[in-house]
Amino acid sequence: MDYNTSRKKLALPEYGRHVLKMVEHLKTIEDREKRNQQAKAIIAIMGSMNPHLRDVLDFKHKLWDHLIIMSDFDIDIDSPYVIPTPETLNEKPNRIPYPQSKIVYKHYGKTLELLIKRAAEYEEGEEKKALMSLIANHMKKSYLTWNREAVDDAVIFQDIKELSRGQLQIMEDLKLPETRDILYKNRPKSNLQRRNKNQKRDNNFRSHNNQNYSNQPKGN
Repeated sequence: MDYNTSRKKLALPEYGRHVLKMVEHLKTIEDREKRNQQAKAIIAIMGSMNPHLRDVLDFKHKLWDHLIIMSDFDIDIDSPYVIPTPETLNEKPNRIPYPQSKIVYKHYGKTLELLIKRAAEYEEGEEKKALMSLIANHMKKSYLTWNREAVDDAVIFQDIKELSRGQLQIMEDLKLPETRDILYKNRPKSNLQRRNKNQKRDNNFRSHNNQNYSNQPKGN
């Protein structure tokens, strides 16, 4: 019996053994022009096996690379892309350094600190006021994400002053959303609320159907 365990291991099992046999036959074709034609035909078959990936960036590039890999990097074809090698395939990615910058208030995050720094560079005017208002609102929401208790607006304003090193002064007339409004908006709906909403929707649907039925002409 010819079992898969005794056959050559599949480098890319998602394409199956039939595609592997096509690639192995491709390596035996001596005529280069015919070999290139058959390679394109195999690429078309490989692409049809994964139609949901056709819109993925560099989809064709991946198919050609997979063809080379299944040939054990031992095939001479005119690929439209740079032919990969075992060394480039097994090459480790560059190490990404972990950011070492200190975050003053972790519940606000580093991005918000950068926003405050950028806002301090704006010239006085309506654009700067609008940006400061957005920053203050976002800070209050972030604060309440980690601390579900009430927070005074003065705390937010003081934190902005501290993070901007005194360069930003919040307008006295700026009014932030109430704590209860933010907490209620972000609160997940209970089962009872969802049930009441579904019941109201069903009642409206029945009422609409009954009205349509009553408006139909009566038969003799």
